[in-house]
Amino acid sequence: MLESSCKVVKEGLLEKRSDGLLQLWKKKRCLLTEEGLLLIPPKQLEQPQQPGSPTEPARIKELHFSNMKTVDCVERKGKYVYFTVVMAEGREIDFRCPQDEGWNAEITLQMVQYKNRQAILAVKSTRQKQQHLVHGQHGHRIRSTSNSA
Repeated sequence: MLESSCKVVKEGLLEKRSDGLLQLWKKKRCLLTEEGLLLIPPKQLEQPQQPGSPTEPARIKELHFSNMKTVDCVERKGKYVYFTVVMAEGREIDFRCPQDEGWNAEITLQMVQYKNRQAILAVKSTRQKQQHLVHGQHGHRIRSTSNSA
């Protein structure tokens, strides 16, 4: 899970448009980490669990940067900034926040940094494999078969 191993870069409230017929804006507490975005229903924050009370399963939604394609459609209307997070499978999630909070820019920045880290790791891994192959070939002499008589 994202929240267990990553430091929180930004925390606050975002409004997410619901997928239902009415498409209502629902407030979510958001934790932006170096790995992705966690969406937590605000009700879970307001009602601390009492010992012995039945616990409702946490409905924390994780939007991991590895599954995120882009942050699109930034539009400023009134006091809000509206933006869309596009996931790799094509699903679009609409958000809005007050203009001065800059969530869209911060999410984009963290996503780009995440993708850059992944690309660097991939290059390092490829180089290590290539070096391993090169060193492996020097250890064993390869005989060339020539048919010259």
